[in-house]
Amino acid sequence: MADLEITEPAQEYLAGLLEKQETEGMSVRLFITDPGTPKAETCIAYCKPGEEQEDDIKLELKGFDAYVEKRSVNFLEDAKVDYSADKFGGQLSIRAPNSRMPQVRDDSPIEDKVNYVLYEEVNPGLAAHGGVVTLEKMDGDIAVLQFGGGCQGCGMADVTLKEGVEKTLLERVPELGGVRDITDHSDTSQAYYK
Repeated sequence: MADLEITEPAQEYLAGLLEKQETEGMSVRLFITDPGTPKAETCIAYCKPGEEQEDDIKLELKGFDAYVEKRSVNFLEDAKVDYSADKFGGQLSIRAPNSRMPQVRDDSPIEDKVNYVLYEEVNPGLAAHGGVVTLEKMDGDIAVLQFGGGCQGCGMADVTLKEGVEKTLLERVPELGGVRDITDHSDTSQAYYK
């Protein structure tokens, strides 16, 4: 984790917060929700002993341990956690410039692969019609998708799903079993084709 920097002031600040928790062995855990998507958020949470995940990467810092979610490691490349004192006390900041950048490797989780294909191949085409599609969740090997913008309520949404989105995803992500659309298409106010 040489590419993730947790500055001395940030380590001192976090150590102080952990001391106040009155739990022996309390640490912090870093992770990114929705990594590789425009919704990505970098998070630091308290981590009681036993709450760390088996495949987390342990960092031994100044006075405490930090655990980094394995899935988030690639997205935390060049990230920096810092603390700046000011007259109001101070502020902890997290800068993770790669958190929203789609990244896939052969061993990436299936949801990262689906998000990558949506971001790089599918959504640029849908954007011409003011549309977008996002992965809401994985249901086993089925990608549960949500259409938005000009795609929601569009008369061609089913064709777009079957002939465009599903076909592209199944070609690019062979371990994917299929897709399911959970969009409420009864709202046609923004639809590209009615």
